[in-house]
Amino acid sequence: MSLTDLGTYVPTTNDLLAAYAPGSAFFASPRGALLAGPASAALPGPLEIAAPEALRRLDAAVAAGHERPIVVGALPFGSTSPPHLFLDVAPERATRPGHGAGGMPATAASPLSVTEWPGPAGYAEAVARALRRISLGELDKVVLARTLRVDYAEPVAVEALVRRLLGGNAHGYTYAVDLPEQRATRVLVGASPELLIAKSGTRVVSWPLAGSAPRSHDPALDRARAAALMTSDKDLREHEYVVRSVSQVLRKYCSTLNVPPRPALTATSNMWHLGSRITGELRTPEISSLELAAALHPTPAVCGWPVAPARDLIGELEPFDRGHYAGAVGWCDASGDGEWAVAIRCAEVSGCSVRLFAGAGIVAGSTPDGETEETALKFGTMLGALGIVPVAARP
Repeated sequence: MSLTDLGTYVPTTNDLLAAYAPGSAFFASPRGALLAGPASAALPGPLEIAAPEALRRLDAAVAAGHERPIVVGALPFGSTSPPHLFLDVAPERATRPGHGAGGMPATAASPLSVTEWPGPAGYAEAVARALRRISLGELDKVVLARTLRVDYAEPVAVEALVRRLLGGNAHGYTYAVDLPEQRATRVLVGASPELLIAKSGTRVVSWPLAGSAPRSHDPALDRARAAALMTSDKDLREHEYVVRSVSQVLRKYCSTLNVPPRPALTATSNMWHLGSRITGELRTPEISSLELAAALHPTPAVCGWPVAPARDLIGELEPFDRGHYAGAVGWCDASGDGEWAVAIRCAEVSGCSVRLFAGAGIVAGSTPDGETEETALKFGTMLGALGIVPVAARP
């Protein structure tokens, strides 16, 4: 327990997780954490309807005397799934991060089955087809994903899974958000390293990632891979498409924008990424973080470049609906401040099943085997939290 000078209890991220219940939304970032819900009702309609309605309800909540209402939830990748956003007039907040429970098992038993879809051969063929389309000049980049389903005999404990993810993601964004109900309750759970947008007053920050290399347990090899990534023509081009797109969107809203001339390294437990911290000053503070998230999404980091042909090719080559994978998760308050992370390194938990997602950016110079290996490595975040040896363990 922590006390302020006034003797008031200050909750930690761990305290919020202890209060997590089905229907809640949990979101943790380097700045702290929040717990909202359980949701009584989701905002209606597709994003173009739900986003303005969210801002209207926030204004109404303030007018009714609520001091710190927020809208929280998840945005889908495309238009085939609705957003899941809801209002909470009194969310719980933690300004002290706390530390997850990295040693806590997320499940008590071994899985009954682990099924890849598409499998490595099918995914490699999709990458080869994408590379042929890129060589024809139809597009410059496309992000292709695949899934992995893990089935258990008993329901998976979401709170324990989030604790495991949080323990290895102190500098990223850890989340658990219920999704719109279909035949069964589904929870989007993940540990994303990528910030789509954060807004505080007139200041905005976006931290897109694109271009990756596997980590190594050998320090010398790990440093060599990081150095090679920083000079990789293929990865630098892949990253440039994302930075160009994010900058073009933010310039429409910002009076000043600072875009680094070169990316920097961003590390997760099993991957190196190229990242660019883009900062700006909005022309007016009335622009909300939810509006900015909707304008930015999907970036070339999860879709491709140009976005329209990349989205079409994803629909052609991926044998599943992404739903809320590669969408965005976060919150927005009545002043428009908020944080939205890109929904990657994630899974949908539904009862006894966990459906994992992983994708890789395909550009000229990519190889089918290399991109297949990258997706296997990216599955490692969720597999590790489930206590399963990753599909591809780093040497």
